[in-house]
Amino acid sequence: MDSEGFQFLLKFFKVLSDENRLKIIGYLSDAEYRVSDLAEKLDLKEPTVSHHLSRLRELGLVNMRVDGNNRYYRLNAAQLEQMNGYLFQLQSFSPDTIQKEEDEKWIEAMDIPDDDKQVLKSYVFNRRLQQLPRKEKKLLAILRWLVSHFEKDVIYTEAQVNGIIEQYHEDFAGLRRDLVDFGFLARERDGATYWVVR
Repeated sequence: MDSEGFQFLLKFFKVLSDENRLKIIGYLSDAEYRVSDLAEKLDLKEPTVSHHLSRLRELGLVNMRVDGNNRYYRLNAAQLEQMNGYLFQLQSFSPDTIQKEEDEKWIEAMDIPDDDKQVLKSYVFNRRLQQLPRKEKKLLAILRWLVSHFEKDVIYTEAQVNGIIEQYHEDFAGLRRDLVDFGFLARERDGATYWVVR
């Protein structure tokens, strides 16, 4: 299942999480109904029924037919069949695949060298570092990405530096040292304050 199918299913379940919408689907599967007819059956006000129908039409689950001054609604069986296809794909669905696609989109949008992008794709998942690379070249790409989350001309305390790094990896102490050792961050001798090296 691709990300488009996943998003469609997500919207589908949200829309059908309402009891009255499920009832409307049931009624429309048997026959055409006007808003007034559905309102009477559901004991709801017509504007409320119209709202539910509009949500169902957003997904293409309901068709509307105009006859004079009357609007008749009926279930779109073809769309339900498509939905059934998406549901069938759930057995091979991997949330990690969807998240990986999302990760790669924001990584590709970054204004960084292609080599750095490849490193991020390999080591970052859901905007967090999954592990630290052993090779220095790859580690430098990770450090360049981390330091981009710090603002220039801002003085940070050690606690603030740790807090920023910890958003992306639990080893904030080790990565803080790496950022200093490789010249991305500078600090006072006592380690009380840090700043980005230009």
